[in-house]
Amino acid sequence: MTVKIDTKTFKQGAEELARRDKDFKRLYETIGLPCLRSRATGYGSILKIINAQQVSVAAAKAINGRLDAIEKPMRPETFLTLTEKQFKAIGLSRQKAAYGRSIAEAVVDEGFSFRRVARMNDEDAITALSSLKGVGQWTAEVYLLFALRRPDLWPVDDLGVIKGLTHLKELAQRPNRDQMLAIGKAWRPWRSVAARLLWHHIGSVESNKKK
Repeated sequence: MTVKIDTKTFKQGAEELARRDKDFKRLYETIGLPCLRSRATGYGSILKIINAQQVSVAAAKAINGRLDAIEKPMRPETFLTLTEKQFKAIGLSRQKAAYGRSIAEAVVDEGFSFRRVARMNDEDAITALSSLKGVGQWTAEVYLLFALRRPDLWPVDDLGVIKGLTHLKELAQRPNRDQMLAIGKAWRPWRSVAARLLWHHIGSVESNKKK
């Protein structure tokens, strides 16, 4: 499937999932579709996804907001001019600053192309992105899901997706990676839509708990 997720295909995918799965049907009828979140393509987006690794949503938002204040979208050429003092002020760890520099150098010096990645199939695109320092399976999948808006990504290592599925299906314990992969097979070729719905679901659950 080469279609991108837009408002029309998002609704189409959600309705298909609702026909196949009674729990998605209940979810779709109860809270409907979330906003169609997306990201720009390119270096700036992959950098922001890396910055969101292993930190709270609030911390990632603050760090990325400081980057945006310098340049939006951040270009690799600009990132390479930033100093250690600036990285500290932004809130970037040394490791993440090193990742950002390494990817910027791959683009500027070695010709890594995000446009070329956009023309690849999912598997090849994930492989290409994962060749970059600091980019693992989760980061690559999130980039394809939100920046390229591919319809059939299933980020089984994402805590939000795991928690959302566990709650939706009323499971006694969180499924492991193999179980997540097995469960997701039934939702092809709309697994990105399933992931978006599960993020929306668990976000609503956790928000209601705080009230």
